Amino acid sequence: MVAGGGKVLGSVKVPLNTNDFSSALLQAQASKAKVIGLANAGTDTINAIKQSAEFGIVRGGQRLAGLLVFITDVQALGLQTAQGLVITNSFYWDLTDRTRAWTQRYMAQSEGRVPTMIHAGTYSGVLHYLRAAKAANSTDPKVIAAKMHEMPINDMYNDDVRIRPDGRVLHKMFLMQVKSPAESKVKYDDYKILAETPGDQAFRPMEEGHCPYLEKK
Repeated sequence: MVAGGGKVLGSVKVPLNTNDFSSALLQAQASKAKVIGLANAGTDTINAIKQSAEFGIVRGGQRLAGLLVFITDVQALGLQTAQGLVITNSFYWDLTDRTRAWTQRYMAQSEGRVPTMIHAGTYSGVLHYLRAAKAANSTDPKVIAAKMHEMPINDMYNDDVRIRPDGRVLHKMFLMQVKSPAESKVKYDDYKILAETPGDQAFRPMEEGHCPYLEKK
């Protein structure tokens, strides 16, 4: 954040599995920070966002940024409460014709549940493994792994993406903002795209990762 030109005005540590974020949120609100980052997940994030709405934090001009927020969390909150929340995400059902078509198939098999980036990423990884096994005509894991690195990944989640030697899949990342109820036209129309970051910029350089596997080679 600081390296990117930002300024940290303060931080507050909160316990896990708490229902009361009022002290931390009020401190963040009083700091007048432009963006309040929520470094938690799941129910804790949902509760923090609910309480921030009660305190009028977003209405007061500050932004909330969730470090790990899924579209299912937004659905649980409702757009009235979650509107304005900024998140990072690697998949959204309404990105392209391919993501929309895949999501229709997914929802038909999941009782209408909308997929998150975890569902899409898992599907993509398994599909690439199966394609590599077929192309290599082998069940040997080392042979398949080599073929997975050799083949580009092409599906609804990745477009001609390669697996880096350290195993990192350099997929795109998106900066998204939760829409207001007035902006949303249909069910699950929850996000607007603020920015798109290529994979080679979204993830740290390989030489900074100190991958034990590569260091042993």
